Amino acid sequence: MNNLDALWQSMGIANLSPGQLLMMLVGGLLIYLAIKKKFEPLLLLPIGFGAILSNIPVAGIAGPEGLLGYIYQVGIETGVFPLLIFMGVGALTDFGALIAMPMTLFLGAAAQFGIFITLIGALALNVIPGFGFSLSDASAIAIIGGADGPTAIFLASKLAPDLLGAIAVSAYSYMALVPIIQPPIMKMLTTEKERKVIMSQMRPVSRLEKILFPFSVLILCILFLPSAAPLIGMLMFGNLLREAGVVARLSHAAQNELINIVTIFLGLAVGSKLSADKFLSLDTLGILALGAFAFCVGTAAGVLMG
Repeated sequence: MNNLDALWQSMGIANLSPGQLLMMLVGGLLIYLAIKKKFEPLLLLPIGFGAILSNIPVAGIAGPEGLLGYIYQVGIETGVFPLLIFMGVGALTDFGALIAMPMTLFLGAAAQFGIFITLIGALALNVIPGFGFSLSDASAIAIIGGADGPTAIFLASKLAPDLLGAIAVSAYSYMALVPIIQPPIMKMLTTEKERKVIMSQMRPVSRLEKILFPFSVLILCILFLPSAAPLIGMLMFGNLLREAGVVARLSHAAQNELINIVTIFLGLAVGSKLSADKFLSLDTLGILALGAFAFCVGTAAGVLMG
């Protein structure tokens, strides 16, 4: 009888909680959105599958000694995965338009209003019983407004690791919904005449300018914001690989094999934080609402100040 009882207790059906079942369904929903709706499939698919794996009872896959736990420790806690993603993004990015017209930098700066307004909003939520965001938590949540998944993951892993799952899902979900969120705001804040403006052709940018650009940005980072050097440094290194013209193999690897492999493990690691005990809380609802608010404010500020 004891053996039968031990066998029963070792089975998933005996240990599956309603919360775990719900989070498995959430993981399935993310996979559905990735496959059927093509919403950020490169990340929502592994995040969704990671969510299912992390909620399997007894297995402990997302625990400190589980597979997903090891991936999280190696790639997210250390900050390595987001940094490698940034290197790949740098290798994929042509900064020619920014070099030709530096004033466009202010468009991005204007959009950051969403971050600061959301920071204040997250702290203001603390007046509602049940919410208790610290300044670090609010800062990690606010960065969702930057519409940059790797940055959101990097900062959340440093400032609010317990909120990482909700922040990552919120950031990538709203990034996927940009075609739905932004057009109504843009239409409301612009005239038909403004929307018909045809952008003029910018001046040609020389190869030398493109090679010097990563060094210029890195020098500014060193002088004024050295704490951002890991992210900016990897972004600029990836871009230098692209523009140097002498390391095509390395540039191709950063743009393809490396970023693809890291994306797989990054998604699974984020999914490991979507366990029922961490995700199903009032804080998660607050993060999802604040994320949507951040995107809307950032879009509006970018349009009005552009």
